[in-house]
Amino acid sequence: MDKKRREVLRMTAVLSLMAATGLISEAQAAEWNKAAFEGKSVADVIKSLGGNAAEKSGAISFNAPDIAENGAVVPVAVTSNIPDTEQIAILVEKNPNTLAADFIIPAGTEPFVSTRVKMGQTSVVHAAVKAGGKWYVASKEIKVTLGGCGG
Repeated sequence: MDKKRREVLRMTAVLSLMAATGLISEAQAAEWNKAAFEGKSVADVIKSLGGNAAEKSGAISFNAPDIAENGAVVPVAVTSNIPDTEQIAILVEKNPNTLAADFIIPAGTEPFVSTRVKMGQTSVVHAAVKAGGKWYVASKEIKVTLGGCGG
């Protein structure tokens, strides 16, 4: 219970700081998709993001290490070659919260994201892409030698 409280406090602080510095408006901060970040499975997260199911796609380039020496900082990069990409999400199956990151891709911009995610253990990681109202996915197992979620 204490872990959830800390996470809520952390997210509130981050959103407040972003709103205060003008990175996002207060209305955008209030609209973040809490249900998606609380999803416990890939299917739950895709549903919370407005999809029914995700179809496998070879048009998604998903770059991540095969082995992560430190689960606290696992580099992940996703490029979508699917026309009209609207959103890119990164999901880690065995994390306490499956959705690790969610990016809205504005029209006319390159559908590419690069970030670092935290992984508590070896898991399948999914790059989910929303394009034309449908969800597509590419997956990869990443082995973690040192846990990052409290390990």
